[in-house]
Amino acid sequence: MLKHNSYFDGGVQSIGFERHGLRATVGVIAAGEYHFGTGAAERMTVVSGLLRVKLAGADWQNYPAGTAFEISANSGFDVQAVSGPAAYLCEFISS
Repeated sequence: MLKHNSYFDGGVQSIGFERHGLRATVGVIAAGEYHFGTGAAERMTVVSGLLRVKLAGADWQNYPAGTAFEISANSGFDVQAVSGPAAYLCEFISS
């Protein structure tokens, strides 16, 4: 089953799905800055474009297409798509 998600007045949109019991989303982040809270731990892979990310307690870091970062459960992160839209794959990591 596919589930459409829309955040920040449509600035971030994704399609959620489950495969082999693991949840994931694929989506696009429009140019801008956004804050996300996390319940589960996540691994975000940048598929296209460039994301600047500020994890809790860390400085801003750039993640171009083909790179990934992980976010701890019950935390959050700030993300910027600075040079236009960026596509991502978010995999929810089992604890």
